[in-house]
Amino acid sequence: MEIKGFTYGYLGARGDYRSERGIKSQELLYNTGVNWICLAVVNNQKNFFSTDISFDFKRTPTDRDITFAVEKARAKGIKICLKPILNSADGMWRAYIAFPDENMAERDVYWKKWFKSYTAYMKHYAELAEELGIEMLCIGCEMSGTEHKDEYWRKLIKKLRKVYSGKLVYNTNHGDEENIAWFDDLDYIGTSAYYGVGENGAEKEKMTAVWEEVRLHLNALSEKFNKKYIFMEIGCRSAKGCSAIPWDFSRKEYPYSEEEQADFYESCLDVFMKEPRFAGVFWWDWSTFIYDDIETAKKNKGFNIHLKKAEEVIKRKYKE
Repeated sequence: MEIKGFTYGYLGARGDYRSERGIKSQELLYNTGVNWICLAVVNNQKNFFSTDISFDFKRTPTDRDITFAVEKARAKGIKICLKPILNSADGMWRAYIAFPDENMAERDVYWKKWFKSYTAYMKHYAELAEELGIEMLCIGCEMSGTEHKDEYWRKLIKKLRKVYSGKLVYNTNHGDEENIAWFDDLDYIGTSAYYGVGENGAEKEKMTAVWEEVRLHLNALSEKFNKKYIFMEIGCRSAKGCSAIPWDFSRKEYPYSEEEQADFYESCLDVFMKEPRFAGVFWWDWSTFIYDDIETAKKNKGFNIHLKKAEEVIKRKYKE
């Protein structure tokens, strides 16, 4: 497994990466033994049917912020995947960004406008990634409503290759991997691996059995495209029952359980760490500002693993 990673910076605001709290959080992350970070920088379009993407000067991390985080990671010998994430400001999941496939006056009129805007958005970050020597660029995240537009995505990839010489990956949602024909134009197959491995029970052995099924499925896809696969996102909250619905972030009534979270992490790594078709993982996620005391950790039922049993798993496994 080449990539022993974690995601950092999601929903971080302008200046956060360079702040005292942000730096402290980054240092704690580096202590886990990661050799990669996925720097998740968020921007918004107004709503899920908007065709314009604009930079928010009040909120979005600046190029200076990104440069600072990259230099801090590189000083530790850590490689970077830059992941610009486009969200919808109206609260709709980005998977619902979509437009009619035909228009009476002009075919794909809305798609053309959106991809023109999205190409400019991604090209900005591709140029920045090239300037900073960033090793990998993720060109999209869980944008299921757009993924069938094969021609547009291939054109985008071709344009990005002209300005960026590093590796390109796309992050589809789990279960959608088979729907993307244009994986062959990328360097890796990327997926959000929120598989419900605890559906048949939260025991580690049962989770391991489901992960084995997932491995066989993804290996077949890897063989088809002759590409390794990356878990661009994967994680599980420290709450009982979340291994069955690891994508969940909303159920507050679930009781705290760092044991189930730790078993989710360990069962996954037990199955995939020595799989030659598996390039690695970016766990979701390490908060831009992380807590640093046990008392807070014991009350935190989110994806964070700091000062929980899952962090012990990561430190041990990443050393292996």
